[in-house]
Amino acid sequence: MLAATPPRTKTSAIYPVLGGASLGHMLNDMLQSLFIASYPMFKGNFHLSFGQIGILTLVFQITASLLQPLVGLYTDRRPMPYSLAFGMSISMCGLLALAFAPSFGFLLLGGAMLGIGSSIFHPESSRLARMASGGAHGMAQSIFQVGGNFGASLGPLFVAFVVLPHGQRSLAWFSLAALLGIVLLSALGTWYKRQNANAPKKHAVSTKSSLSRKQVGGAIGVLILLTLSKYFYLASITSYYVFYLMQHFHATQRNAQLCLFVFLGAVAVGTVVGGPVGDRIGRKKVIWVSILGVLPLTLLLPYVALPVTIGLSVVIGLVIASAFSAILVYAQELLPGRVGMVSGLFFGLAFGLGGLGAALLGNLADHTSIDFVYKVCSFLPALGLLTGFLPDTGKHNVEGNVDPQVDAQQPLAVIQ
Repeated sequence: MLAATPPRTKTSAIYPVLGGASLGHMLNDMLQSLFIASYPMFKGNFHLSFGQIGILTLVFQITASLLQPLVGLYTDRRPMPYSLAFGMSISMCGLLALAFAPSFGFLLLGGAMLGIGSSIFHPESSRLARMASGGAHGMAQSIFQVGGNFGASLGPLFVAFVVLPHGQRSLAWFSLAALLGIVLLSALGTWYKRQNANAPKKHAVSTKSSLSRKQVGGAIGVLILLTLSKYFYLASITSYYVFYLMQHFHATQRNAQLCLFVFLGAVAVGTVVGGPVGDRIGRKKVIWVSILGVLPLTLLLPYVALPVTIGLSVVIGLVIASAFSAILVYAQELLPGRVGMVSGLFFGLAFGLGGLGAALLGNLADHTSIDFVYKVCSFLPALGLLTGFLPDTGKHNVEGNVDPQVDAQQPLAVIQ
């Protein structure tokens, strides 16, 4: 039988490590955002169609999505602390390939390398954030992810004020940021390695959920559909918002890039909210509000004037961004002991579904119009109704109480 295990005492989050992981995430996602924000420049330099723009996004995000669950599954068994810096190195090479690309094929190569670097970075960095969480897993994921969202928001800003005035080759200047990331992530890898070396040995580990296998499988399926609705909609903004503002409102490219920066900045702020609120009131409630709650706003967005469009996009970004931390930690609670695999799966889904959405929406825009794409995408948050099929995973973590699902990084009860 299981020996009685005393409740874990509340531990403090290690904020310097969380801050470092968040900064590394910022640098990683900034490199990716530079790629996406440069689409209008690539379109003009290489005479690309919207369909080819979608293929660029698909190649970038599919390389990330296919590899991330495999990386996470492998590192659940064999942690690789220095894979963080290695992933950043590959991303730096991808950025340099984009800076000096002479053709569309080299753009695809650079995008693929960015995707591979991201696929190596995300599972282990998410695990590192959980290790430093002190039990407040939602809060730790929010701190980690806000860095990525903030980095993503910087891409359009840098493109507007640096890349557009100086040309495609100025992308190479940002390899210095990648070098900073390599140094930072190497230091975090050393801390991670030390934690593994000092961790107490586990006598026996239980990775069973309190739910049946059928319930877990059904819940994971619902979470995948909710992730689809979120990232298909976000793909319509991140890949085509600049084109939409330029065509629908005749905005200049610089002003459109600044509007995209404002939207992505709102996404970064919204990310901070989802995890801590989920720790207090439960993940399921956050998922309800963050996806279904934006439906009235997305339905209205294609029919309003430019100032209202900008205002609605800010609110949509704030609300919808809170979903991912809640979805990720909820999934980790469904599959305790599989932190890397779950993180890789859902980060991979985020990239893969975003890439698939960008490709499909690009082809749809070629055959119809950007306006039509936004009208179709406005219905996607209705999939938030599926949240009603998610089971309750137990009492949520409040003020450092023990999670209903055991932390994958802590010793479990001893079998006697």
